[in-house]
Amino acid sequence: MADVAVRLVQLTKRFGGDAVGRRAAKYVPGANADEGFLAVDHIDLEVRDGEFFSLLGPSGCGKTTTLRMVGGFEQPTDGRIELQGEDVTWLPAYQRNVNTVFQNYALFPHLTIYENVAFGLRRKKVADADVRKRVTEMLELVELPGYERRKPAQISGGQAQRVALARALVNRPAVLLLDEPLGALDLKLRKQMQVELKRIQQEVGITFVYVTHDQEEAMTMSDRIAVMHKGRYEQLGDPEALYERPKTRFVAGFLGVSNLLSVDSDGTSGDFAAFKLGDGTACRVPSALVAGRKGKIALGVRPEKIRLTEPGKDIPDSFNRLTGTIAHASYLGVSTQYIVALPDGHRVTVFEQNVARATKAELWATGEAVVLSWQPDHSFIVEEAGDNVDAPGIDALEAVGVQ
Repeated sequence: MADVAVRLVQLTKRFGGDAVGRRAAKYVPGANADEGFLAVDHIDLEVRDGEFFSLLGPSGCGKTTTLRMVGGFEQPTDGRIELQGEDVTWLPAYQRNVNTVFQNYALFPHLTIYENVAFGLRRKKVADADVRKRVTEMLELVELPGYERRKPAQISGGQAQRVALARALVNRPAVLLLDEPLGALDLKLRKQMQVELKRIQQEVGITFVYVTHDQEEAMTMSDRIAVMHKGRYEQLGDPEALYERPKTRFVAGFLGVSNLLSVDSDGTSGDFAAFKLGDGTACRVPSALVAGRKGKIALGVRPEKIRLTEPGKDIPDSFNRLTGTIAHASYLGVSTQYIVALPDGHRVTVFEQNVARATKAELWATGEAVVLSWQPDHSFIVEEAGDNVDAPGIDALEAVGVQ
């Protein structure tokens, strides 16, 4: 079993008794203004040594507050924080073997790139020869050799992000905390830096704990992801498991696009369980996904898993199938998004790659009858009762500093 780099035990943070707590509580249904707002709700979590771990969720879910408590910038209300087996719950930030990269980078404008990276080593009174060696190594790692004499104002946003990363890594921390460090970059550069961040993490072998609200960003870089909602994580796992087998309505809706259909159980036969939609149409899912589920559930399927065919065309007998009509089509370039209306009132989103139907004239037309089909193994099950994707008041919570 891998060693644990970070362990959180019943970690809790309540903003209460101050202006931030009272303002935040006003935007949360059922919250008591006198008691404040519960931003992080008794989290138990382990981050393995050497992994790229992400806290993913919308604004106001508690991900940044959790990261700030690990870094020592925020004190917990209750619970315990361990770094490599040591209890650091009440240690100040400068006594923890962690470094943090923020979204604004916080480079010193009056110092050269070399001195920015060397800053932490200078404070530790590291010998000049060692400083030169380690700074040179870090600038090569982030692919910025030759930039030593430049000032922060003389480099691009992407290069500034690399400098901030080099400055944080040069001290060889046990854990590197990253609070949405790519948020200020444009889309193309952000995608490039996602690949670079993962490469750098693999080369140095340091544990990265990354905070983001961007699902694609988390999926691209992470070994494991904790999807957070209202102060807790709803599901923890690798990107493929979270995407293919979400366990809750929130995870299914937040991590990509999902079609969720209200169904009633129609029994189990062998490896598959059968369900019926409101109009009596039957669908199957693997029996293992239903085991232990109680109460009303919803059947889910991702839009790209569904095939559209004309009525009467051959479809494998093992496939789930539904009939409907095209309600709307949106040409997106690489694919076309269709909204299909079902007889029972459900609306299903389908992504179809623009390969066979390459021109606008060849797209399915509004009002055209279609058959939707997919493999039962591509279905998943979530509890029907649950929160909507957007937590109440998240924009307002972000405005008062709860993230």
